[in-house]
Amino acid sequence: MPAANDARRWRVLVPVVCLAAGVVFAVSARDSSGTVLRVPGGTNLADTVRAAEKRAAAADHVATSLQRQVERATRQAAGGNGAVARAQGRVTPLIGPSGLQAVSGPGLEVVLDDAPAGADSGVDPNQLVVHQSDLQSVVNALWAGGAEAMAISGERIVATSAVRCVGPTLLLNGQVFSPPYRVMAIGPARPMLARLAASPGVQLFEEAASYYGLGYTVETKTKVDLPAYNRPITLAYARAGK
Repeated sequence: MPAANDARRWRVLVPVVCLAAGVVFAVSARDSSGTVLRVPGGTNLADTVRAAEKRAAAADHVATSLQRQVERATRQAAGGNGAVARAQGRVTPLIGPSGLQAVSGPGLEVVLDDAPAGADSGVDPNQLVVHQSDLQSVVNALWAGGAEAMAISGERIVATSAVRCVGPTLLLNGQVFSPPYRVMAIGPARPMLARLAASPGVQLFEEAASYYGLGYTVETKTKVDLPAYNRPITLAYARAGK
């Protein structure tokens, strides 16, 4: 009798288990759309970053093209619309100071670089690279010295720009840069040099440069050419107070 009960129990359970397994397989096939849900091995992070950078570059290209179209349409509209012409008259004086216009003039070039490969292996690796605080100290000193416009590695610095290091690279205006970091500033050379020399953060980096072999050079330039800022200028989260 017990054997008969077991046989009946299995006859009931086996179809139920098969039905449940079928449902699981069907859901997996639907969610994966025929692809592997879990790729063997780890994803190559470097390839992922490069692919993301390519997509960002393509999006930047489209945005720049659209911005040019908007500017052309605005100029055309101003020719026959008094309201547009007046708005342009109010905006035009602000384009230069806001960094939306290419500029040139005398100034300084400051270059910061990591220590060369093969530097003393007994030293903490963090002492051999340029840090966010180092770059920020240079930028702050140049602004304090009277810089009127600035760029790092060819990327224009504006009011919404943030100098932020991620690992051994610089993240600026949504773009990634590797050392050496070339800081170009237009402004009075003597006051900017004085501010660099007086900055505690810059002094610390100079000491590290001489001790660990990092790169630090400052050069006066008779002409510095800076590009216009061409990234989005609207704030994503901040709103004007009422």
